[in-house]
Amino acid sequence: MEIHKIVLTGGPCAGKTAARSWIQNSFERLGYRVLFIPEAYTELDCGGISSGAFRCNLDFQLPQFWLQLENEKVYERSARLMDTDKVLIVCDRGTIDNKPYMTEDEFSQILSELGMTEQQMLESYDAVFHMVTAANGAAEFYTLSNNQARTETPQEAIVLDDRLIEAWRGH
Repeated sequence: MEIHKIVLTGGPCAGKTAARSWIQNSFERLGYRVLFIPEAYTELDCGGISSGAFRCNLDFQLPQFWLQLENEKVYERSARLMDTDKVLIVCDRGTIDNKPYMTEDEFSQILSELGMTEQQMLESYDAVFHMVTAANGAAEFYTLSNNQARTETPQEAIVLDDRLIEAWRGH
C-alpha cells in the first residue's frame, strides 16, 4: 500500500481550504483515496479550547501538538485498513506550523515533552506546500470572514507567513 502525507501551510487566508477541492479531484483521478486532517488550532478554538483559557502560551500550544499528532496517527492507521492501494493524507497545517507562535525555549520544551526532535517532525511529511497569504500581494482578497479562528490583520498575516516559511525551511 502506498500512503503519502503532505502539509498545506501558509499564512492566514492563503487559499488552503480552497485548494482542497483541486487536490481531491486531481488525486482521485490518479487513483488515490484522499483524506483531509483538519487544522488543530481551529478544531480546538471552535470546541472552546482557546488561548485565553490558559495560564501561558506553552500550556495552550501543547494540546495543539497532541491533537495534531493523534489525528495523524488515526488517519494513517485508518488508511492502512482501507480497501485501496494508494492514499494521500492532506494535513491542513502540520506540527511545525505551531513553531512561529512560540519562543524557541517554548518550542524546545514542547519537543522535550513529546520526546521528539524538530527533524523528526519535519521528516514525518512527504511534502509541504506553502501558500502565500492573500495579504501579501492581493490584499483586497484578504478576509477574516471565512474562518472564525482567524484574527490577524493583513500586516500580521504577512509577518506570520514569513515566519512559517522559515519554520519549514529544513524540510
